[in-house]
Amino acid sequence: MRIDSARALAWRMGRHFLAPLSAGEVDDVVARLVAVPAWSGDAEFAVGVRRERSVRGDVVAALADGRLVKVFAFRGSTQVMTPERAGIHLALRAASRMWERRSWQTHYDLTPGDWPALREVVREAVETGPLTPGELAEAVTARARFRHLGPALSRLDTFLKPFFWQGDLCFGPTRDGEATLQALAHNPRWTGLPDLDDAGRRAVRAYLSAYGPATAAHLQYWLGEGLGAGRKRIEGWLADLGDDVIAVDLNGAASLVLTEHAEELAATEAIGAVRFLTGHDQWVLGPGTADRQVVPPELRPAVTRGANVVIAGGVVAGTWKVAKETLAVAWSGAASPPTEALDGQTERVATLLGRQIEEVQVARTPTSARQDNGTSRS
Repeated sequence: MRIDSARALAWRMGRHFLAPLSAGEVDDVVARLVAVPAWSGDAEFAVGVRRERSVRGDVVAALADGRLVKVFAFRGSTQVMTPERAGIHLALRAASRMWERRSWQTHYDLTPGDWPALREVVREAVETGPLTPGELAEAVTARARFRHLGPALSRLDTFLKPFFWQGDLCFGPTRDGEATLQALAHNPRWTGLPDLDDAGRRAVRAYLSAYGPATAAHLQYWLGEGLGAGRKRIEGWLADLGDDVIAVDLNGAASLVLTEHAEELAATEAIGAVRFLTGHDQWVLGPGTADRQVVPPELRPAVTRGANVVIAGGVVAGTWKVAKETLAVAWSGAASPPTEALDGQTERVATLLGRQIEEVQVARTPTSARQDNGTSRS
């Protein structure tokens, strides 16, 4: 089956609840995307822009009642995930067992045999409720065996990440502006880390379900570079899925999609829908900013730095930002900026940010097909 990129991106926009929007709950959106970055951008915006009805604070509320969790996962950064998706992907991240590397043993003066006891002490410390990193360090270093770990435990840094990956910790509510850590086991929706190979197969399915059609290189980028899953393991999980995955020709490149989605993909028509997304949205992070079908090369530096993006038909066509009561769009698309669509998205941005926007300024960039001095509407 041959598919062009316009049709593939239109289908993917549907899978991302970008066209049409989701009538479901916050956790439905996050589950589909697998993860929503919490380290940059605006998770409330990223989820809200995909829902028919949304209120700022929906993500915070879902974190409070356990429908979502915030953890260290992809590329060592923080993401908001459902407990089920977190279990799958943390299992892959933990499989690298970074704490057993000689550099870790030397730097932290811990052997692999020390970790079971250390993990138990950490779990005991958060049993009664969330702790700041400093409070966690104080509780753990009360044990003479781990007294030297105070500096490492008191920072939200590398040393704490394995406790997330192994399912011991997640982030708790912010207290007086400071992050807290709490027990993942206290979340009623948490079922622990699944078997590694089961998790791997489910992770491949989850990626193809949201980001297909995708190449084997995309899977390696997402699960290999993102979570440290080895290439052979990823290839094995893909092979295990057998007939559940089908290959399609996407602009001459062999790409993969779940068999259950192939018919729907083939029937999808290209669309020109315009959407405003926050910086580091999963629309661009999922396939990676190096994917030229989504991010034109000339816009990659800005997208990588975290500029808010405008997509048209799934392709990044510009960037946007709000200053005071003005929304400024730098349009790079070959076609003229679609005034009506930009106005509609401006209203959406104002609602999602809870800000007043009185004026929209649109400027064509040097990468556009033609130049002008920009337009201003109020």
